[in-house]
Amino acid sequence: MSGCLFGALAAVFILLSFGTDYWLLASESCTPNPDGSSLTDKSAGQLGAEQGGRDSTVSYHEGFFWGCFSGGHTDGIELDWASWLTSSHPSFKQCVPAYLYPFPILASNETAEYSPILIYKGFWSIFMLISVAAVLLGGLLIICGAPFASHRLYKAGGGLFLVSGFFLLCVVVLFILWFQLSDTLEAHVKYQLIKFCPGFNLSISYGLSFMFAPIGVFFCLLAGLLFLLIGRTVQNNYH
Repeated sequence: MSGCLFGALAAVFILLSFGTDYWLLASESCTPNPDGSSLTDKSAGQLGAEQGGRDSTVSYHEGFFWGCFSGGHTDGIELDWASWLTSSHPSFKQCVPAYLYPFPILASNETAEYSPILIYKGFWSIFMLISVAAVLLGGLLIICGAPFASHRLYKAGGGLFLVSGFFLLCVVVLFILWFQLSDTLEAHVKYQLIKFCPGFNLSISYGLSFMFAPIGVFFCLLAGLLFLLIGRTVQNNYH
């Protein structure tokens, strides 16, 4: 019973991590110059200029499927992950497919250059898909194995849960490496400071989807070990 509970929790957290687009959170702000001149199209500075020289923030979140921008007047409030979930009526919102880009979509095309670090995003996407497929297939095998007390299905399901947990752990590590070692965001900040806005500021943090992943890893590995143990017990008692 406990194995089924842990397996269900593992599947829920993995699917939440996979299906929600809040792995990376960011907000960029710019204090416009007194004459109202600042950044270019759809930037924090332009919003500030359009709103009469007030400070404005462009918020951003990215996951497996989508990277979304939204912006509006914030009165200098520092945004966190809860703000992305509770904010309403932004001045604009635009989403683009995140899986098509090997670098954070937040970085402008002018600063996005190839780096060996960017290959981590490709492996991150592949490992995420493997983890999701493994936990779903493992859950299906456990459901099929329970009525027939099949030790083979229990062991196969437990092995797939372990595989899913391992690849999801790799996903977390690769995302941290991609996030910390890529210099694309740093180049983006320098570009904005030099070209458009001396008062440009970029705030970046991990999002709620990222936090779901380690919880999913824990429950996935625990469920996998329990199902392997159940399979061994069934084999010893009934075969």
